[in-house]
Amino acid sequence: MSQWLVSLAILGLLVEPQARNFTDELWEENLDIYREILDHSFLKGLSEGTLSQEAFSFYMIQDAHYLREFARALRITASKAPREEWAALLNRHAVDTLEYEKTLHESVFAEYGISTEQVAQADPSPAAFAYTNFLVVTAYSRPFAESLSALLPCYWIYWEVGKQLKKMGSKDPIYQRWIDAYSSEEYGDSVKAILEIVNQSSGSASPSEIQRMKEHFRHSARYEWMFWESAYQLQAWPPEKK
Repeated sequence: MSQWLVSLAILGLLVEPQARNFTDELWEENLDIYREILDHSFLKGLSEGTLSQEAFSFYMIQDAHYLREFARALRITASKAPREEWAALLNRHAVDTLEYEKTLHESVFAEYGISTEQVAQADPSPAAFAYTNFLVVTAYSRPFAESLSALLPCYWIYWEVGKQLKKMGSKDPIYQRWIDAYSSEEYGDSVKAILEIVNQSSGSASPSEIQRMKEHFRHSARYEWMFWESAYQLQAWPPEKK
């Protein structure tokens, strides 16, 4: 090391570059999907305040179905956690997910005049059905790290989307409430906790397990795009009833 570098090191001014972790790789490898998500008409309309109430209602009803199954997948994944503190965190997140449903969802339903009976009677859309089944089946059938990697996009993509939309805001107060929820510091802390667990879990994973973790993450990231597309297009099961 040169005398100049030694001097910088002594003064504490020489900063070692941080090593990339596993979740850095995940994000970089799936930037194409994230960019498509940010460019989606549903999210653009959310920010601009031009998204139809019908599309947002459809989304919120489907999200209510989704979050109940997401909480189920969290509990299954928690049962496989190799550390007690990880299991406790995931179980707490499962409870928090259902509490979120009761607050934000029900407040929107009340303002839109949507009854709890309407929500309960609505069928999961094809996208919601496929996505939640993927998460639950993966949680049941695959090891802890793989299951958590499948759950990660729901956490992480929503946080990144929330932060991005926060910069622009929304003219619609209900849409702004949604943006505020997913860009909040509290929500960000929960995402960071999951990112840390995924990174630690990847350290003991075999090359084949790492590959499956990446595959599960990408599948879920694609489902995230499909979920917003489904709401924007008001997609129901074909063929339609006559």
